[in-house]
Amino acid sequence: MKQTVLTRYRVMAYITAVWLLVFTGAIVLKYGFSTGDTMVISQIHGVLFIIYVIFAFDLGSKAKWPFGKLLWVLAAGCIPVASFFVEPKITREAQALITGGTPEPAKA
Repeated sequence: MKQTVLTRYRVMAYITAVWLLVFTGAIVLKYGFSTGDTMVISQIHGVLFIIYVIFAFDLGSKAKWPFGKLLWVLAAGCIPVASFFVEPKITREAQALITGGTPEPAKA
């Protein structure tokens, strides 16, 4: 596995997480205060999430993750702020694989 695979995943994890927070704020404004529109924000987040899924799947297949772990990482992109906690754990594990060491298992 190459460092670029991990870097792509990390960048998209943070970008997707930030856009999900923006989208969540827009939803609160729209339905809580009857202001704003979410159409453009939701479409941007949708495209970014698809790219995130592709990069996470690429990382998971190269790291030989079990299917459950891949679902866990993908679910982190659906829950606001979850990516900010999941991404560092995944990065530590993947970095160990890149450097040739034994991956440190993620703690729950």
